[in-house]
Formats: sequence, C-alpha cells, structure tokens
Amino acid sequence: MTNPQRPGQAPGALRATGRAVDDRFGGGRFGAKALKKAFPDHWSFLLGEIAMYCFVIVLLTGVFLTFFFKPSATPVIYDGSYTKLNGVEMSEAYASTLHISFDIRGGLLVRQIHHWSTVIFLAAILIHMLRNFFTGAFRKPRELNWVIGVVLFMLVLVNGLFGYSLPDDLLSGTGLRILHGVLLAIPVVGTYLAMFLFGGEYPGEEIIPRLFTIHVLLIPGILLALLPLHAVILTWRQTHTTFPGRGASERNQKGYPFFPVFIAKTTAYLFWVVGVCTLLATFAQINPVWLYGPYDPGAISAGSQPDWYMGFLEGSLRLMPAWEIVLWGHNITLSVIIPALVVPGALFGGLMLYPWIERWVTGDRSAHHLLDRPRDVPVRTSIGVAGIVFYGVLWLAGANDIIAKTFNVPLFGTTWFFRFAIILGPIIGYIVAYRWCLGLQRRDRHLLEHGLETGIIRMAPEGGFSEMEVPLSREAASPLTDERRPAAIPLERPRGDGARAPKAPGRLRLALNRRFLRDLREPVAPHPDGERAAERRAVEQRGER
Repeated sequence: MTNPQRPGQAPGALRATGRAVDDRFGGGRFGAKALKKAFPDHWSFLLGEIAMYCFVIVLLTGVFLTFFFKPSATPVIYDGSYTKLNGVEMSEAYASTLHISFDIRGGLLVRQIHHWSTVIFLAAILIHMLRNFFTGAFRKPRELNWVIGVVLFMLVLVNGLFGYSLPDDLLSGTGLRILHGVLLAIPVVGTYLAMFLFGGEYPGEEIIPRLFTIHVLLIPGILLALLPLHAVILTWRQTHTTFPGRGASERNQKGYPFFPVFIAKTTAYLFWVVGVCTLLATFAQINPVWLYGPYDPGAISAGSQPDWYMGFLEGSLRLMPAWEIVLWGHNITLSVIIPALVVPGALFGGLMLYPWIERWVTGDRSAHHLLDRPRDVPVRTSIGVAGIVFYGVLWLAGANDIIAKTFNVPLFGTTWFFRFAIILGPIIGYIVAYRWCLGLQRRDRHLLEHGLETGIIRMAPEGGFSEMEVPLSREAASPLTDERRPAAIPLERPRGDGARAPKAPGRLRLALNRRFLRDLREPVAPHPDGERAAERRAVEQRGER
C-alpha cells in the first residue's frame, strides 16, 4: 500500500504507526533488514516449512479436540451413536473419543487432520534433518541449530506416543503396556519412574490425565519455545545456506527477498499443506479406534502396529534376544534396556554429537555457508546411508509378524533374518553409497571433459560416425569447477625441529582423517571452450526455431 499523492511512500498513518512501534519496542533496523533477507529457491528448503505448518495445524486442531475430550480413566457404560459398543464398559477417555468421532459435527474430520498432520510433521522433520546432514548444513556456525532440531524430533516422537495413547483403545493400551515395561527395566530408578507416571499399579486411573497434561501443555510449550528459535531467530541472525552454483560463495546469498516474494510463496505453501492434510483426513482413514475397542489389560490384538515413527523402537524390542543378567542382587533385563534405551540413546546421541565428531576428524573449524553436494563428501554420505539402513531395518523388523503372515514364512526366520541384517545392512549400505558417490564424481568429470550427449549422430567426410556433444555451460559447470572451502584438512604429526611442537593427533584421529580426505571432491578444470560453445549452440537452436 502506497500513498497516491507520493508513489512509493507508505501512507502517513502507517508510517506513524511504524515509528510508534519502533520507538517502544525497537527492531526497526532489524525489520528493514529482515524484509530484504534473501531466501534460496531450492525445493529442499521447503521441508522445514512443511514441518512448521504441520505444527500449526496440530495446534489448531488440538485446541478443538480439547473442548470435547475427557482425560479420565473412570469406567463408564457407553450409550452413544456407535451402537456396536452400546452397553460396553470403557473409560471416559475412550467414550469421549467415540463422542467426538460420531456425535460432534466435523469431529472425526478434525481428529484425522490432527493425526495426519502429526504423521507428516514427523516425516518432514526427519527428511529435513537428512537434507541438513547430507549437505553439511550442521557445520559451524549452525551446530546449536542442529542440536535443537534433533531435540525437536525427539520431543515430537514422545508427544506423538502420548497423543495416540490418550483415546485408551486396545491398540494404544498395548503401547502403554510396552512403555510401562521399559520404565520398570531401568535399573534402580525404574520402579519410581513407573510409579510417578502411572500413579500406582498398572494401568491405574492416573495415566490418562497425566499424559493429557504432558501432551497438551508441557511438550507443546517446549516446542513453542524451541521451534521459533530453530526456524526463525537463529536462521534469521545467520547467513542462510545456499547450494553451490554460479555466483554462490561463502559471503553472499542467492535467492528472493523475504518480502514480497518469499512471503507470498510460503503463504501459498501453507494453504497447500493444509489442503493435503485435509484431503488425507477426508479420504484416507487413520486410527479408527472404534474398531479396536476399549483397552483391556488382559487382551492383546494380533498384528498390533504403532504409528510409523515408533516402528524402529518396536523392531528393536522384537530383535533383541531374551538376555538377562544379575548384578549385586538386581536383575538387569538386557532384552529391554538395550533395544529401548541404548539403541535410541546411541542413535540420537550420535546425531547430536556428530558436528563435533566430524570437526574432530576433519580438523575443519571454519564457518560454512555454502553447502556440499552429497557426492562430493563420500564418507559423510556413506555414514548417513548406513544410518538410514540401520533405522530402516529396525522399522521393518517392527512388522516381522505381519511379514511372516503375508508371505507365509516362519516368524523366527524373519527374526533371525533381521538380526543379521541389522549388522550387515549398514555395512553394505556404506559400501554401496561410497561407490555410488565415486561413480557420480567420475560422471561429472566426464561431462566436463566431453560435454553432454545430444543424441545427434554426425557422419565425418571419411565416412565415420560420431555423436555430437555440447560442452557444459558455465552455470552447469560451476558446482564442479568453482573453488570452495574443503570439507576436511589433512592432519599430520608435527616434525621435531627443536621448537616446542604442538600436541600430535592420535593414530585413530589420523586414520579417520585420511579416510575422510580420501576421494573428496576436487575442482575440475572446465572445457576450454565450454561456455562459448554452449552459447553458440543456444544461438543455433534459437535460429532453428
């Protein structure tokens, strides 16, 4: 909006309001700078926005559901619209869930939007983390942002578990039974933790109200504090990362300004996310609790499966042998402690510490605003693929009974297959990913040396045939030829020259450093006539049209 008397200038009322707000709260300079901040236009940067918008949808639908949900385990006799359960004793939590689904206008739709947006929220966070890992976006100065992202993922995992446990149906009750067993398996403090959460003997009547308080108040409050810090404040105060390309460097930013281009695109993207969640909730049924029935501690339905994001924990528990040891008169249940605590602790702890582990290995302490292409850093990419295979095997193992039934194979056969796969799979994934990166690097060098194949066959005067090749343009060749800060620097033992030598790196660090340096991307000299030939080819094509 501009003043018609003075084009390009805001109306006086808006300018006065802006000055008043700036005088009282400050931030005028920051706001002016923020409006001009460049945001990259690469599709992968939208993954974080999907997660943020799904969180908004989860909050709004959650507020609606809290108006009608009764977080109580008090038994009642159901007498509602779902006649198949009339006369059945159930908790007030389960009865109110049925009431929301069948008696509240739009209640089932909102329930399913809430559930679907949570599922997509976690998927978007996971893929966003993988993108940051493979491109090296976690490096200095973004280590804190990386740690906050991992903490956000862990919190949403826990909150998702508590959320689908609230309806108190037979499926969610099975998950709570597993949670209770995991807490009891923790040495020394396990019984106290189980008593604190469940309020007494399992299942008790305190667990539903306590889960409700944690689900709608405690964890969302922490998320509301960490998500803006992760997505807005730290990102806004730092230089935004960008992919290598023509004109991209550690000092500049490529992209469109926040206002009006980015704000218009991201607003449209918000509506797309809302639309997708609504369409899924309308046409794809999820968590039909009325089919499961109320929770009964003495009954476990066959084929019980949690939501996808808890599948890796389910698989970890199913693969672990029934090991148990006795220490100082205490039973240590390794069959629960290792899969439920050690494996997730190692997985998420490794993710949090990885920026510092890689810095220790590579010796690279410089700030990086220019991202890496995954093929250019084979070791990091291979580690990431090995982690994906490890997670994927655990996830598939969580459905070993379904796999055995579907393919008519012995259940113990699937269990032993996954026990071997959890060890061999990451190793194979590492090797395959490493060789794949090397193959892509060789392909890049071939394109720079010979150009792109056109599919046009040319006959030479002497009768020979050859395919015409077009050299890469400078835009396409710049990610391969431009100099960038290396992902690692060589660490060598200091030589004794009479002066006091710095502390020498250990053998393990030197070996890992050499491995990381091996096959790193090196700039390749472009074709000498690449840009001129590409421009000449473009002129010829325009002439043909």
